[in-house]
Amino acid sequence: MSGMVQVATAGDIAEAEEVQELLRTAGIEATIEPSDEDDAVVVLVPEAELEAAQEAIEALTEPDDDLIAEP
Repeated sequence: MSGMVQVATAGDIAEAEEVQELLRTAGIEATIEPSDEDDAVVVLVPEAELEAAQEAIEALTEPDDDLIAEP
């Protein structure tokens, strides 16, 4: 059984919950925990899901090119 690893650091709980929801949408279970740094919050995923979680965060947070109007 693999442990949980950090996939992202958020500035606050609301941001961490947004990342957690993005991951759930992608079918990846994630947990959030306070960080040792200031008010930061870390997002953790199962080690086996780390690469998929990184890809999901990247894919789901990219701006939609279709929404950008060409001059």
